[in-house]
Amino acid sequence: MYQKLKQRLKLLDAPDIEQALASSKIGLEKESLRVSPEGGISQTPHPVALGSPLTHSQITTDFSEALAELVTPPCDSVTEVIQSLDDIQNFVYRNLDNEILWATSMPCVVSGETSIPLARYGSSNAAQMKTAYRRGLGLRYGRSMQVIAGVHFNYSFSDAFWQQYQQLLNNNENLQDFISDQYMGVVRNLLRYGWLVPYLFGASPAVCKSFLNGQRTILQEFNSNTYYEPYATSLRLGDIGYQNNKEDLAGIKACYDSLDAYVESMQCAISTPNSAYQEIGVKVNDEYQQLNANILQIENEYYSSVRPKQIVQGDEKPSAALKKRGVAYVELRSLDVNAFDPHGINSEQLYFLEVFMLFCLLQSSPELSKSEVDAIDENLLIVAHQGRKPGLDLRRGEEKISLQDWASELCDKMKAVASLLDRANYCENYFSSVKSQIASVFDPELTPSARMLAEMRENDEGFFHHAQRLSKHHYHYYKNHSLPEGKVRFFESLANDSLEKQKKIEAEDDISFDDYLENYFKGG
Repeated sequence: MYQKLKQRLKLLDAPDIEQALASSKIGLEKESLRVSPEGGISQTPHPVALGSPLTHSQITTDFSEALAELVTPPCDSVTEVIQSLDDIQNFVYRNLDNEILWATSMPCVVSGETSIPLARYGSSNAAQMKTAYRRGLGLRYGRSMQVIAGVHFNYSFSDAFWQQYQQLLNNNENLQDFISDQYMGVVRNLLRYGWLVPYLFGASPAVCKSFLNGQRTILQEFNSNTYYEPYATSLRLGDIGYQNNKEDLAGIKACYDSLDAYVESMQCAISTPNSAYQEIGVKVNDEYQQLNANILQIENEYYSSVRPKQIVQGDEKPSAALKKRGVAYVELRSLDVNAFDPHGINSEQLYFLEVFMLFCLLQSSPELSKSEVDAIDENLLIVAHQGRKPGLDLRRGEEKISLQDWASELCDKMKAVASLLDRANYCENYFSSVKSQIASVFDPELTPSARMLAEMRENDEGFFHHAQRLSKHHYHYYKNHSLPEGKVRFFESLANDSLEKQKKIEAEDDISFDDYLENYFKGG
């Protein structure tokens, strides 16, 4: 099963290729709700001092005006990307008015759907499209689901690595085609083994009762204000989180066999009408309720724990960008916000994820059968809800295997990958990170989800009060942690430039929003 992994590791055992491996890029996207000190979702606009969320490259918003999204540039190392995220959050905190950033993936007190304001981006056509898309998400899935926060891990191997790796494999394809094929193999393996991420790093085993707004639930009661599951790792990825169940019922499932197959499946979904969404209506009383009544409004609506990505240019559709220029990087989306770290993620997690990415590249990655796709969904769901349950079995092929045995086997195979990355980066951090995760495999009480429930019991506090306490702790971390003046000026300049760019876009609009949307969906 791991023969190809061994062969490829042997091929990479050379100084030149190790040097190219050390040139990979890491980026992070971290979502955080702005909340009042009392714990309610902020009703105030995105602070002007942070710049325009439409055009700012590092500080924007996701579904809600209150859901900040902090985006690092691609960085050369784990240390650099953590520092970048630290600087961005520090600047955000400097410009919040009596608010805190919520420390967990699951939201604070949700006072009904109307308490969640849609994100606003200005008056331009591009801005109206973003808000109309979010209005559609709220009507299709409910607004509460859209304010669940996460951390996205973006990773790309260097051009030098791809050139050398292609030569080592004696591959004669066009280089970009080769790169895209390899990245799609990474994506398939990240899906196959992706249950490992919520097991190791899941940090949402409980939720405030207000999140479910009185709906019936299979979750157990922790106390008067909290639901939980005793062995849950990441309810964010479970049945109560944002999943594409409706798309599954409509027969739309992304195909990862190749880049062309993936693009085709996405384009099919954004062009196939859905009767339930047609009932909502598209333009009602002169306001767009959604961008269209198709299975997906746009590709980003398709929830997946991993995506192949290409940087879009202008108003280009993501699928068009992939079709034209191939895959540029992979986005892993299954990380909960780490409530125990003020950054929302720590360096040990990132070292392990780098090992995981390289392992998924080197390990054999055949196409996914229908049975394996079903197993992937089943494994992710059961780990989200019961991942720490003693003796838990998962599906591997047509057989059952215990989570502990499979996780131990995978981590054991990752040791050689970690050693390779340690040599390439002149450190011992990668092997150390794998050893730490092996400890969590054999002792589930070491995982963040178990730690969270243990602290809640120890402090006799429900989810809300636990998350609020951690949020305030992180608030004080940033209030006592100064940002160098040069960096303050840098972020102020980014904010001012973004506001000017927004004005320019608004001034240059010369067609109606109806025509703008029509042109967008015709393009690419």
